[in-house]
Amino acid sequence: MNYENILVQQENGLGTITINRPKKLNALNKATITELHQAFDALNKDASTKVIIITGSGEKAFVAGADISEFADFSVAQGAELAKNGQDILFDFVANLSTPVIAAVNGFALGGGLELAMAAHFRVASDNAKMGLPEVSLGVIPGYGGTQRLPQLVGKGKAMEMVMTAGMIGAEEAKECGLVNHVTTQEELLPLAHKIAGKIMRNSSVAIGHAIKAINDNYTDGTNGFETEITQFGICFGTDDFKEGTTAFLEKRKAAFPGK
Repeated sequence: MNYENILVQQENGLGTITINRPKKLNALNKATITELHQAFDALNKDASTKVIIITGSGEKAFVAGADISEFADFSVAQGAELAKNGQDILFDFVANLSTPVIAAVNGFALGGGLELAMAAHFRVASDNAKMGLPEVSLGVIPGYGGTQRLPQLVGKGKAMEMVMTAGMIGAEEAKECGLVNHVTTQEELLPLAHKIAGKIMRNSSVAIGHAIKAINDNYTDGTNGFETEITQFGICFGTDDFKEGTTAFLEKRKAAFPGK
């Protein structure tokens, strides 16, 4: 599929999506959100894709926010619909993919950009990265899951401060508070993401998908994550990956997971 706002590559089990609007600092507009949904959906449905990396083009920004010009004149109903559609189409969609998603945060990740990074299953950042949710400086609040995912990652107090001040934090502070897992130079950012992806790809993609479901359910209202874990654990026993993994262990050899 041809895209106008993103670049998509898939090679050796690794899918890479690059938001490619450098003149707009990769800001998310409606068309880009739609294309991102299509790309994530296509890669997730491709059984050969074991890991997806999401990043931004250029050296300045991962995603520097949303395209404010698209919604500056929206009504109350239109604003609510904007948030709901965005969460359904992209942010919640990414968070609940069975394929692991790594956000490689290069430069600014602000507003919707940080929300997209937080929707990924975990994050690595370049040492020049700056992250924040500046929405209250525009008279609005984060609408793509930011008020929910940020406290889960950094704690309520830190999230309150970041949202209320509309300020940015650097990569090292983001690592200290659990917002990102690793910090490296910009040159080494994608190589580091590839290295971590390689470690993931050695394991059972089927089991990883069930693990993502169980972990996410711990943060889902009205859902007992422990019960989900029991169910997903049991399901694994009926997979070809379980048979191969346990057989390989007993035979003292490296597993060759079929992904089924």
